Formats: sequence, structure tokens, C-alpha cells
Amino acid sequence: MNLLENIREGLRSIKGNLLRTVLTGLIISLGIMSLVGILTAVDSMKYSLTQTFSSLGANSFDIRKKGGNNRGNQDGRAGKVYPNISYEEAKKYKEMMEDKARVSLAAFVSGATVVKSATEKTNPNISVVGVDENYMLNNNINLETGRDFSTFEQEQGTNVAIVGSEVVKALFKNQDPIGEYITMLGRRFKIIGKLETKGSSMGGSSDRRILIPLETGRQIPRNGNSQLNFDIKTGIYKAEELNYVMGEATGKMRSIRQDPLGQEDSFEIRRSDSALQSLEEISGYLKIGGSVIGLITLLGASVGLMNIMMVSVNERTREIGVRKALGATAFQIRQQFLIEAIVICLLGGIVGIMLGIMMGNAIAALIAEGGGFFVPWLWVFSGLTICVLVGVVSGYYPAFKASKLDPIESLRYE
Repeated sequence: MNLLENIREGLRSIKGNLLRTVLTGLIISLGIMSLVGILTAVDSMKYSLTQTFSSLGANSFDIRKKGGNNRGNQDGRAGKVYPNISYEEAKKYKEMMEDKARVSLAAFVSGATVVKSATEKTNPNISVVGVDENYMLNNNINLETGRDFSTFEQEQGTNVAIVGSEVVKALFKNQDPIGEYITMLGRRFKIIGKLETKGSSMGGSSDRRILIPLETGRQIPRNGNSQLNFDIKTGIYKAEELNYVMGEATGKMRSIRQDPLGQEDSFEIRRSDSALQSLEEISGYLKIGGSVIGLITLLGASVGLMNIMMVSVNERTREIGVRKALGATAFQIRQQFLIEAIVICLLGGIVGIMLGIMMGNAIAALIAEGGGFFVPWLWVFSGLTICVLVGVVSGYYPAFKASKLDPIESLRYE
């Protein structure tokens, strides 16, 4: 019997015991589905979030005041309070770095803001951000309609605004918002642009954001006379210069902020891909967990397959005796049963891979928007390889036992 004949014989045996084959294949399918499904979900979410980080500018870094709210508590002691980054400091940094990078300034003017049109008003969930001329470019924010702020509007601080899609949906249903007026923060603003819809990935929605000129934001009175805190984003023209420019920016900001020698920075510099690096670490743990779950399921499936193959050997003892009497060698008998085990595993594995890809993409779509349909070819081929290995491991002992049967005793077997 050659290899092709052994494959045909294996398929005939599978067809003859269809129910047993289906049940065994389902066990294999569940193991592969859990393995491929979890890994597909992780890779799909990672791909979606990587696209989000890329759109935020991979070759850039942010400079912010250290400590966030600066109300941390360490060992029972209040954390050190650092001053906000002032407009003068941010502007000086921008002037010093203009030859080496594209610097944008932004200030969070107000959150939980109610915005009104002539007839409608929003929920108190709109954020207002003051931005300069480089903000949209550095953050890869695009306009759907309208225009960006002019140089005159930036310098004079005029009351114009660029609004997100949810603001438009709430205030101007089925109406072009360009040229319309909105009221917020005690002022009346003219809408000159609408932002592209971004969705709510990464825990927030830029669609509920309103951009105003930075100078306008500086003119709006603050509660308690608190000062604006400016965030600085530095975009690098050449990716290979990122670390060098970050080091130079640290030195310049220390000088601008007058941080004493030997004292820690009063600001923090964060690369735009630092969160992605954290995501890599988290996804690694998820992959390990998913692999363990899938492999445990496959271990149970392999034990079940081995048991079924042992039963098959006992049922076909006379058949083995006939084959040996007709000249089949021990190697050919072993090959026949191994192929049968591998084919069962592959059939179950193919079904499991398809189910796993669909399950993984469905999970990823629920958690991270905008990822599209993702096919993890690495895990597809890995799943098929694992199926073959399970088939070989589970089928070898039954095949070995079958090949060692005595042909005379086998022919007498009832």
C-alpha cells in the first residue's frame, strides 16, 4: 500500500464511522477554536489600537506637567506639587525648537460643558480645547467640512470654533453647521469647521470635542482664577532622531522651567508609542493565557482521540490480519492509522480555525472599534501544525500496537 492508498483507506474508515469521527473532530475543534479565537482577538485589538496610536503620530512626544493632579500620597506624605506649564514657558519652548521639530500647543479650557444653539443644547459632556496652528497636523486630525483657523483668528483670539460630529448631531440635525453660531462659556462662537468622525476608541471620544484658537482660550475667564495648563506635542521630521530630540527637549525644558541641578524634572516627557509598548506587554500575557487554555483543551482532545483510535484498532483486528496476510508491512499498517488520526485532527482543526477567527474578530469588534476583519495567518498555520502534532502523538501508540499484531492471531479474532 502506498501513501495515497493509505490516505484513501483512512478517509473510507472515517466515513464508515462518521458519528465517532464528528464527535472526535468537535473536541479538536473546541481546543483549536479557543486557542485561535483568543489569539485572534488579542492580535485584532492590538492591530486596531496600533492604528489609533499611529494616527496620533508615532514619531512624536508629549510634554506635560509632572504628576497630573499632583495629589499623590507616598508613604503617608503628600506628593510634591509642580506648577502648571505656563503659556510663556510653552511658547518659549516652541520658539527654541522650531528649527528641529514641529511643535504644537494645546490647553484644556473646559470639560463637562453645555453647548447651545438657537434651538437645541447638548448634554454636559463636551470638552473645549484651545489649540494653535500645528495642533491638527501633529495629532493627525482632519476636517470633514469647513476650514482651519486663520493666522488672524489665532493671533487676535476671535470667537470661532471647529466642532466634533456628536456636537453637530446634537445641535444641527440634518443641517450644515458651517456658519452657524453656538453659545458656551459665556461667549457666542461661529462654527467654521467640522471634524471627521473618529469614534470612541481608547476610552474617550474626540467627536465630543470643540476646538477654539489658543488665544481665545486664554481670554476665557477661569473659575477661581486658576491658570491654564499647557500641553506640548513635538513632532519629529525624521524618526531616527526621536531619542536625540527628546534628550535635547528635556534639557531645554529644564532650563525654561528653571529646575535646579540635581533635582528631578518638574515635567514629564512621554513618547506617543509608550502606551503601545505597554499594550505589547499586556497582549503578551493574554496570549500566554489563551495558549494555556487552548493547549489544555487540546490535551483533553488528544486523550479522547487516542482512546477512540485504540477502540478502532480492536474493532479492525481481522482487517489488519487480512492486510498483513496480503503483504502489508508493519510500517504501512502504522502509516495507515497515523494518517487516519491526522486527518481527523485536521478536519476538526479547520473547523476550529474558522470558528476561532470569527469568534476572535467578534470579541475584538466589541472592545475596540475600527479594526476591520483580521485573519491571523501565523495562528492559522500554527493551529494546523498543532493539529498534525496532536494527530501524531495521539495516533502513534494505537498505530504501533496495530502494526505489532500477529497476522494469524488477527485472522482468528472474533
